[in-house]
Amino acid sequence: MAIRKIVKYGDPVLRRRCQPVKSIDREVRKLIGDMFETMYDAPGVGLAANQVGVSLALAVIDIQAEGRQSPIVLINPRITELSGQLKEEEGCLSIPGFLAPIKRFASAKVSALNEKGLPVVITGEGLLARALQHETDHLNGKLYVDHLSFVKRVRMFSLIKRSARSERWNA
Repeated sequence: MAIRKIVKYGDPVLRRRCQPVKSIDREVRKLIGDMFETMYDAPGVGLAANQVGVSLALAVIDIQAEGRQSPIVLINPRITELSGQLKEEEGCLSIPGFLAPIKRFASAKVSALNEKGLPVVITGEGLLARALQHETDHLNGKLYVDHLSFVKRVRMFSLIKRSARSERWNA
């Protein structure tokens, strides 16, 4: 396993819809391991493959705190059910240093394949529901800031672009 470079806002791979994973071969299993290692090192609670420059419909999530791990692998995920509402601060490893209050569904159900190619259904509430929606958005070329109002989004993108020119952003 290896820590991969996290792609930052402005890279076109973040805005493209990811291609479905056709087979779970050695390369995909290595990518999954690398993504977990990268996510834990960052640290974050989720990471989509396009955030490490690979345009495949694959995401990893682990919302556990304090060193405990409860890894979730989502291959070709599809949201099948959403309900409730919540609005909480959200951030992204591809937009470091920025948070914004984002409206999401409070409960989410996702169908996907796991790392063994077996079908799984993941149901989550709160942080897990947000992570499921956030990572699925990534795989569809959407960023959390796209959920902001037009005025807030324009202001946020201006701040992000200014930050992207700094050395800290590219570290």
